[in-house]
Amino acid sequence: MTTTPGDPQSPQTRRFDRSNQLQARLHELVPGGAHTYARGADQYPEFMAPILARGSGAHVWDVDGNEYVEYGMGLRSVTLGHGFGPVVDAVAKVIRDGVNFSRPTELELLAAEDFLRLVTGADMVKFAKNGSDATTAAIRLARAATGRDAVAMCDQPFFSVDDWFIGTTEMDSGIPKENSATTVRFSYNDLESLARVLTSSDVACVIMEAATSTAEPQPGFLQGVRDLCDRYGALLIFDEMITGFRWSEHGAQNLYGVRPDLSCWGKAMGNGFPLSALAGKREYMELGGLRIDKDRVFLLSTTHGPESGSLAAFRAVVDAYTTDDPIGRMERAGHMLSTGFNDAARELGVDKHLEVIGRPSCAVFVTRDPDGSPSQAFRTLFLQELLDRGVLGQSFVVSAAHTDADIEHTIEASRQAMFVYRQALEKGSVAGLLRGRPVAPALRRLAAPRQI
Repeated sequence: MTTTPGDPQSPQTRRFDRSNQLQARLHELVPGGAHTYARGADQYPEFMAPILARGSGAHVWDVDGNEYVEYGMGLRSVTLGHGFGPVVDAVAKVIRDGVNFSRPTELELLAAEDFLRLVTGADMVKFAKNGSDATTAAIRLARAATGRDAVAMCDQPFFSVDDWFIGTTEMDSGIPKENSATTVRFSYNDLESLARVLTSSDVACVIMEAATSTAEPQPGFLQGVRDLCDRYGALLIFDEMITGFRWSEHGAQNLYGVRPDLSCWGKAMGNGFPLSALAGKREYMELGGLRIDKDRVFLLSTTHGPESGSLAAFRAVVDAYTTDDPIGRMERAGHMLSTGFNDAARELGVDKHLEVIGRPSCAVFVTRDPDGSPSQAFRTLFLQELLDRGVLGQSFVVSAAHTDADIEHTIEASRQAMFVYRQALEKGSVAGLLRGRPVAPALRRLAAPRQI
């Protein structure tokens, strides 16, 4: 079949037979069919959730042999690319001599020194395995340091799997109300809302991301938060899980020039290897140590926190950021993608309904219905059309491994998907175009509307 310039091209035929078989089996053995809610099949078009087999750079292959340019990159944990050689080599070298021991290794000291050279606002660091370990340890430490219970939490997407946070979400089943009763919220870029909770509650700490993919701090906001914490005697905790090694290898705290009392790290610090960290001022971190006369805080004590593979991965990541410019490459790739996408959307007249927004290295796409309202159904249609054309991602979060060719492929795939999206807008519905049920929010009270 021939097409005229500007006509949508027929997508490559993709089958998901093996992926669907394995996904069905996963649902039999793993609650939710995945080990992370954001990775669940309900986050993708129905019967089009690839089970992945391998990755290289910014590309992944599923068990059916389909190849994709991937975005999101391990829930933002992979900034250097899948199978990044120096990281793999560093890990392979150390694990030959053992992975986990009954006493500290020199590698733990070297990794701590590397970390504190980068994060100059911290005096001490302790490693763990996931972000929730670090954020909950920070909360516990702040409560011990201040003798207070309340936590002032910024109105941002996610901080922990632990009760103090999850108890405030739709998925609060099984959590005693008192476990989250002392968690209060304030709004980003709104100092008045923070002042209100600090005056009305006995707040131990303020926990927040200094910036998000779609929200930058207004001039003076972060310094204002710092000043309010000092005025009311609350500790300031920055969640650097996403901003660390994506905004800056020194963290958002360095980029915006505001020093927190404690900060929590993870994701990209290991390029996908499991590692997190709690860092902070000595006067607080020592409360979990052996050089104080006060009651000790059970800070972090994990079997796998210091395992050698992840610490070696971290040191290789530090070297890559020291000798190269991954952040610059991510910013460039993200800018190229958002510009090309938004230009195509304007060309096809769907720019009021499809748009890429946010920091270039951490961008998201917005999908709106004919009325201009955010729509899960229209989002799913767009995801479906991208999958058909070899693009996998719930966002357009890039890595330093995304090449110009990858970005150009994604822009063209998006452009072709926009033709289908425009048809749905003209019809006023995704009916007849969407195959299966729409995606659903990852954190929701009931399995419906994607119950299986």
